[in-house]
Amino acid sequence: MFIEKLQPFLATSYENFPKGRTIGAVVLRTTQSETIFRTEGTGEPMCSEYVQAGVADTATIPRLVMTKRKQIAPERRKGREFLRVHELLYPDPKGNSICSLNTNAPCEMCVDCFLYGFAAGGEGAQKSRVWTEDAFSVLPSTELIGDRTINAIFETGTMRDEEGKASTALNTSEYIKPGVHFLDIVTFKDVTADELRYALGNVLLTTRYGAVSSRVGRMENQILGIFGGIAELPSSLELVQGIYDKLATDQREHPLNTGVLIAATQNVISTWTSKRGISVQLSATELDELIADVDRHLSIDDQASFLKRLSESYEPMRKVKAASKKKGKGKEQEA
Repeated sequence: MFIEKLQPFLATSYENFPKGRTIGAVVLRTTQSETIFRTEGTGEPMCSEYVQAGVADTATIPRLVMTKRKQIAPERRKGREFLRVHELLYPDPKGNSICSLNTNAPCEMCVDCFLYGFAAGGEGAQKSRVWTEDAFSVLPSTELIGDRTINAIFETGTMRDEEGKASTALNTSEYIKPGVHFLDIVTFKDVTADELRYALGNVLLTTRYGAVSSRVGRMENQILGIFGGIAELPSSLELVQGIYDKLATDQREHPLNTGVLIAATQNVISTWTSKRGISVQLSATELDELIADVDRHLSIDDQASFLKRLSESYEPMRKVKAASKKKGKGKEQEA
C-alpha cells in the first residue's frame, strides 16, 4: 500500500513547526482547449522565459510559463467549493464574513487556511505547506502560440449598430494552442495522509486555468510520479530540460505525442531516488492505488465524512488559538 511506503514522510497530525518530511509530485498539465496565461491585461503576450533548452543541449529557447499563482489559485478554489458545500468554512476572526480568498479576512480555522496558509489575517499568519513553482512548456513557445481575432457583433448580427456606427469590440489576442504540455513539481511539506489526499484531489479535479476560464483554459492534470524524502525534488525547469534531451529531433514539434512525452518523463524521474534526500518513489501500481484512494475519499458517498474528519483533525490547534486569544485579551484588560 502506498500509505505505508510514504508513512516516514507523513505527519501523524498537524504541527506548527516543520520536521523536514517532504512528499513531491510530478504533474503533467496538458491544455485541452485554447488557453491564456499572461500577467497583464488584454493584448499582452503570453508568459514566457528564455532558458537553456536541455541539460546537454545548451541552446537558448523561449518556453511558455504557467506561473505558480495560475496553478494554485484555481486548485484552492476547487477544494473550497467542497468545504463550502459541507459548511466547513468559518467566519473571519472579526466575524464579519465567511472565509474567502483575496479579502484579507481568512478565518484561520478551515482546512484551506491550515494547509495552504494565509497572511494579512486578523491575528497572524500561516505558511503554506503546499509549495509550487513555475511550470514550463517542453517545446519552445514559438511553436505553441497562435493569434485569434475576437469580435462582438450587435444583436442585429452585424458589426454596426442601428445608427450605423461600427463596433469597436474587435481585438487580436494571443492564445496557447490545445495539446501543449507543461510539467511541474508540487511539494507537500509535513502533511498528514488526509491533507495529501485533499491537496492531490484539488490538483486532479481542477480543469480550468488562466484568463477567461469560463470559455477557454480547459486543462487535464496527470500525476506521473510521487516521491518521499527529506528534500525537494529537482526543479520543474531541470525536469523539462532532461525530457527535452530525451526527445529525438523529429519529435520536438507540436503536437507532441503524449505517450512519447510520458515515456521520456518516466525515464528522467526514474533516476531521482539516487539523488540526495530523495528516498522512495511509488511504483506505477502504488501510484494508481493512491489516485484511486483520492477519488474514493472525494466521491459523493465519502466526501462529507472525509472532509469532516480532516477538519476535526485541527480541533486541538483551534482550542490552543482560542485559549491564546483569551489570554491576550486578559493582558490587554490588565494593561
